Amino acid sequence: MFAFAIRSLAQGVLVLVTVAFIAFSMFRFVGDPVVNMLGQEATQQDRQELTERLGLNDPWPIQFARFLGDAAQGEFGVSYRQGRKVSDLIKERLPATLELAVLSAIFATGLGVLLGVYAAINRTGILSNLIMSLSLIGVSLPTFLIGIGLIYIFAVELRWLPSFGRGEVVRLGWWSTGLLTESGRKSLILPVLTLGFFQLTLIMRLVRAEMLEVMRADFIRFARARGISDRSIELSHALRNTLIPVVTIAGLQLGSVIAFAIVTETVFQWPGLGALFVNAVQFADVPVMSAYLMFVAAVFVIVNLTVDLLYFILDPRLRSGRRVAKGH
Repeated sequence: MFAFAIRSLAQGVLVLVTVAFIAFSMFRFVGDPVVNMLGQEATQQDRQELTERLGLNDPWPIQFARFLGDAAQGEFGVSYRQGRKVSDLIKERLPATLELAVLSAIFATGLGVLLGVYAAINRTGILSNLIMSLSLIGVSLPTFLIGIGLIYIFAVELRWLPSFGRGEVVRLGWWSTGLLTESGRKSLILPVLTLGFFQLTLIMRLVRAEMLEVMRADFIRFARARGISDRSIELSHALRNTLIPVVTIAGLQLGSVIAFAIVTETVFQWPGLGALFVNAVQFADVPVMSAYLMFVAAVFVIVNLTVDLLYFILDPRLRSGRRVAKGH
């Protein structure tokens, strides 16, 4: 298992370096940050001085090497637009994005597993067919349309929930949370539902399909032949084997939730990393854009490594297969 973890970690480092190179190369052609920082009325001398101070005159291999060295230390330079350290900007916005993503993942995974199990056990029922029909809507509709629909219903028509912003937050050291205030909790509901709805329908359909396949396996027939009750077979034997691939998909979906929260954050004006990235694109703020993509890549690498290790632990066939291979 140690060798497996080392190989996965080495692959993750290679992915991070590749993403850094692609992002750095691509963003060299996104506008002129000097013009955005100084405006059109700046003199040529002012532009040259700022270009020299930012190190933009250096050859791109030197700029890239400097970027990698700083990134390894958690530093991504200075924002061209705000004149502040990018690491400070990310630290300010990170709690909002993580709070939204984690709550969405919990909502999608918990409810998705429950509905998927119910739809598999009662696959001919009216409620199960209704659930599966609604899941098709969830998979088909784009996230921004779901968000706009929820805003119209619960914020405009019913006036139950706020339509934008994070509400009042409480600071715990450098971390900020809205879970400790009423306005913060209300502000979380619509973004969490919007971000988690697509993941919910995907996990629900996966659980149903996997559980139906497991229920046709030989060991389920043997369990029934031994006189074990249907409820015990469904919730113990079948569900336990169903959750192995679900762990893999749910883990990868957590990375997707963090990466693609940008749409939800834009719809609800959520002050997270996604909104920071959108503003950075508008002003060609290369350090912020590069740091955001590096962050997303790091999330996927960490989640993928964690899922691989969990899959290795949960599935005894992988461990037994490795032992058999060693025996040969």
